[in-house]
Amino acid sequence: MKITLFGTQPYDRESFDRIRDTYGFDICYHRSLLNANNVALAQGSDAVCIFVNDTADAGTIRQLAGMGVKLIALRCAGFNNVDLNAAARYGIPVVRVPAYSPHAVAEHAVALMLALNRKIHRAYWRTRDGNFSLHGLMGFDMYGKTAGIVGTGRIARELIRILKGFGMEVVANDLFPDPQYAAEAGIAYVPLDELYARADIVSLHCPLTDRTRYMIGDAAISRMKPGVILINTGRGQLIHTEALIDGLKEKKIGAAGLDVYEEEAGYFYEDTSDRIMDDDVLARLLSFNNVIVTSHQGFFTREAVDNIARTTMQNIKDFSECRRLENEVRAEPENAVGQL
Repeated sequence: MKITLFGTQPYDRESFDRIRDTYGFDICYHRSLLNANNVALAQGSDAVCIFVNDTADAGTIRQLAGMGVKLIALRCAGFNNVDLNAAARYGIPVVRVPAYSPHAVAEHAVALMLALNRKIHRAYWRTRDGNFSLHGLMGFDMYGKTAGIVGTGRIARELIRILKGFGMEVVANDLFPDPQYAAEAGIAYVPLDELYARADIVSLHCPLTDRTRYMIGDAAISRMKPGVILINTGRGQLIHTEALIDGLKEKKIGAAGLDVYEEEAGYFYEDTSDRIMDDDVLARLLSFNNVIVTSHQGFFTREAVDNIARTTMQNIKDFSECRRLENEVRAEPENAVGQL
């Protein structure tokens, strides 16, 4: 079975090469991202393997089907970059990696919270310049504060476990609440408006669907507690970036930690340090000293990268051997709420 990997980074190749002999697949690596203009690179392949910034829209999928591609394998949890209706129409199953390492993303979310709260990033640059003043670096005790978690899937539950260890109160919102889990974890499911009003820190862990796109906009921000820390390790379009910038300028948002950005495809995973940034919105975000933007690296641990490769290859093997596709996703986005 021949597989074409798009958007390949060196670490992708290393992790897949380590196990390719175990599965016996022929793998062709391409550095470019999948889109309608370069889909011809998949010619002769049985499956394509893509990541978060590849584009498998209806036109691309139509071309894939025309050249005989039988499977789209995502090496990530999210699937908002795939037109699932088109995939179903052309008879191409879509599989993903639902849980490569919930620990990795949850720990990264905590790292963003702590860095923003205690101004670690600012202190780092100050002391390098010989400035050991504490002015402007005051944070708050996490103990006794309230965290609002949107979406309570695997990653969120690991995050909740960590935050409870800090002694935080946790309120959560999910389209499909799990009362048994809430009782066991010692959390409360509340409406979004109540979550926004109570939370000192809001962390987003829901998938991107029509229901959740730009869920954090002017209206949501207006209902948040003044000075709230906003964390997004889910998908960039959960937040309307210009509304976030307004919230930061008005000091309604106290700080923001973003591992994702709604227009990240042109920048994330690339070294663009030798050219002028032409994304004015991203440039404005990066100008705030109370904003940390990381390059969609929440997943990026040794354990997670290895798990991604193994689960992806197993998904493809299951397909090639006509087994049930345990990690298949279909054109029903709302039933994925809470799985990030």
